[in-house]
Amino acid sequence: MAMEKFGLFNEFPSVPTSEWEATIEKDLKGKDYAKSLIWRTYEGIEVKPYYRSADLEETVIKAGKPGEFPFIRGIKPDNDWFVRQDIFVNDLQEANKKALNLLNKGVNSLGFYFDCCKKIDSTQLSLLLRGICPEAIETNFVCGCRNCNCIEPFIDFLKSGNWSGEKIIASSAVDPIGSFSLKGIFEEGSEEEAFSGLKQLVEKSLFLPFFRVIGIHGKFFGNSGSSVVQELAFSLATGSEYLSKLTELGLSPEAIASKIKFNFSLSNNYFLEIAKLRAARLLWSKIVEAYHPADLNSAGMVIHCETGTFNKTIYDPYVNLLRTQTEAMSATLGGVHSLTILPHDHVFGNPSEFSERIARNQQILLKEESHFDKIADPAAGSYYIEALTTSISEAAWQLFLRVEATGGYLAALKAGFIQTQINETARKKRQNLAARRENLLGTNQFPNPDDAIKTNLNPSVFLPADFTEQGAEIETLKPFRLAQSFETLRYNTDLYALSHKRPRVFLLTYGNLAMRKARAQFSTNFFAVAGFHVTDNNGFLSAEEGVSAARADNADIVVVCSSDEEYADFVPAVAELIKNEILVVAGNPECRPALESEGVKNFIHVRSNLPAELKSFQELIGIK
Repeated sequence: MAMEKFGLFNEFPSVPTSEWEATIEKDLKGKDYAKSLIWRTYEGIEVKPYYRSADLEETVIKAGKPGEFPFIRGIKPDNDWFVRQDIFVNDLQEANKKALNLLNKGVNSLGFYFDCCKKIDSTQLSLLLRGICPEAIETNFVCGCRNCNCIEPFIDFLKSGNWSGEKIIASSAVDPIGSFSLKGIFEEGSEEEAFSGLKQLVEKSLFLPFFRVIGIHGKFFGNSGSSVVQELAFSLATGSEYLSKLTELGLSPEAIASKIKFNFSLSNNYFLEIAKLRAARLLWSKIVEAYHPADLNSAGMVIHCETGTFNKTIYDPYVNLLRTQTEAMSATLGGVHSLTILPHDHVFGNPSEFSERIARNQQILLKEESHFDKIADPAAGSYYIEALTTSISEAAWQLFLRVEATGGYLAALKAGFIQTQINETARKKRQNLAARRENLLGTNQFPNPDDAIKTNLNPSVFLPADFTEQGAEIETLKPFRLAQSFETLRYNTDLYALSHKRPRVFLLTYGNLAMRKARAQFSTNFFAVAGFHVTDNNGFLSAEEGVSAARADNADIVVVCSSDEEYADFVPAVAELIKNEILVVAGNPECRPALESEGVKNFIHVRSNLPAELKSFQELIGIK
């Protein structure tokens, strides 16, 4: 029945937007509305503090039902997805054993990663897939090089087993453009050979309608520091490049589009990620439509998502569980075809059996307990998400057009346009993290003081991943983790503490109660980020008492925490008593020039560049 018949809301008069705005302006008490309440993303999108039904009038969302063109609401009428877990294949028999074990624990999609060391033939693939029914699960092969793309061996395997091609759901990750972006060369020998070989693979797999042989790796952009819009736009440009190159070689647009799977990363931008996936399907359907395919259903974008590595951390790794859970929610609410949740200790290199189990169960929880798979396009109708979908669509489309105007993805990459765009966004993210305008819990804010690494780690975990090959034609993309600069500082402290005492910071609190507590909390977080031991205090009555307590604590650094007004007299009194310790003032007081003239050099405050300042303190202590 219509809601009007019940009259549930008749007693609540409609409130026009003008009244909402008037109330907000009154509550702001003169503060700038735009600066106080408008959030500006890295993409330049302005996010309002609230949205109403009127905002939908400006959106591009004119979608019908889930499963219908232009597929904003999904490519199928339900929201079920494949729970995928990946296996690194070093030993075929061990990989097969693990695969069978996973299939008994809730997984229905397997990703086999190969190391490219040797060519995989149909006999070896039969050993790998022994006891596995390919009609009952999704099978994925990840590598993409000539040796182990597994497309031809998998086809041979299917033919030998007399499986029904209509029931096979599978993918490879052949992506010469993505590989070129990371390595700087076409491993096939040349660009022409790469696309010619890809054409042959598409043709050989046409009898398998649900075998996606081309993988577009948007995650390469996301894990290199791109924005949500950049990841989407550059992924679409890659897809457009495949359509353009392969149609020129004689393939039909529907044949090409039906063989492409997009692989996106997931960030901590919860609502933006939901909107990204909805916008991605819309824009891709329009790109494919422009090629006039015989079947518009081929324009449906198949999306695999993987929790990103960009925001994951080595220290306090269990926080990664919180990150991956919200990312998984974004993916599933956004309507993914399949999802991989990387274990929380994935950044160390070799996930444990326990962490893999937790990652697997995170998805099962979303299905079996939260029932995310029961409602198609659950985000539909949200004024906020619908408006974000429109904003991301428009911004990504404009960036996509800029790439096309350059001559397409490869031309833009060779001209340095793609790298420049991503590097600039990554620079801003680093800068915001260093200034703590953005928080990475446990890394640049609220670090766990009891978390210390006492073993030698592979240095690569602190460095960007560089896959550049000799003779590279371009500046390559280099995925990295945002926390690496902070983790390097803390790891250096941990190593130093193995043969020395851990650096000790003493908070000399004095005077104004509110200010000294606030600045003590700030200073605790500040120095704990580098793994320093911090001793807080309730307050001292004099400089002599405070310095004496600091010396008894064997402090390396003494941080004065008080109010700006009290610093003018109190800090010089402390400075006279300091001998070998490093004196630091918490704050940026007006009296700073006078204090500096008396020899006080170190000030920490909200505008400090955190890693740069901490590195200088490490050097003063003797940590190199």
